[in-house]
Amino acid sequence: MTRSKLSSVASLLAATLLSVPAFGQQQSAPPAGQQGGPPPGYAGGPQSGPGAGAPPGSGPPAPVLIVTSVEVLRSERAGGMDIVRARGLVTSGLWGQPHLLPITQGQPLDGVLDLVFQSSAPGTAASLGPFMPVEALLPVEPGHPYKGVRVRGGSNVVALKSLPGYAETPAPKEDCSKCMGKFFIAKGATPPAGATADNSVREADLPYTLRIIKPTDGIASYVLDPNRLTLVLSEDGRIIDAAWD
Repeated sequence: MTRSKLSSVASLLAATLLSVPAFGQQQSAPPAGQQGGPPPGYAGGPQSGPGAGAPPGSGPPAPVLIVTSVEVLRSERAGGMDIVRARGLVTSGLWGQPHLLPITQGQPLDGVLDLVFQSSAPGTAASLGPFMPVEALLPVEPGHPYKGVRVRGGSNVVALKSLPGYAETPAPKEDCSKCMGKFFIAKGATPPAGATADNSVREADLPYTLRIIKPTDGIASYVLDPNRLTLVLSEDGRIIDAAWD
């Protein structure tokens, strides 16, 4: 099946499929001052700090930070149509319109349908906060040639080797929502004096793109990357400022 066929089938059902809330989540009323309310698939965004008041999903599409699960459901009532259901995490409530984008062209040699799990990214930096769950569905026509599905996010991939089926991966230990004021311990570095498990953050527990800015560092460029966590450190190695940018 070509990418165009996948896209056309998806567009017919997009209005209903992509409006499904994240599993176990309920849509909530938008916080005061937040424009547009939360987009489909997750709860409301931050109320203060970077990104406060910005319209959700005002930036270009970008891969979600992490894919947490992939499921393929087969509907016999629809003639054997398969429905790909992906769940993942984004960095804040400022993301919108989660969707699955096929990148497979024609019939793949390995028989695996490759998808990118995307969402409309924030148009500005976002404050630290808990990750937000999102999900998206993609219907695949009956009689397709695929024997597996691979869904890619910004920092990982989850694959199914047989259809229908289900696969998942653990969420990261640390979302950095409570990082402020804590010591940052780089990989291989010796913890500074006074650092404990409760007052420090280890780079090894942050499995996504980081930008670390020390007191003596300049900034060569400031191109927005919604899946990059920027941490500004003090002279004693504590996190004194941070944002997803």
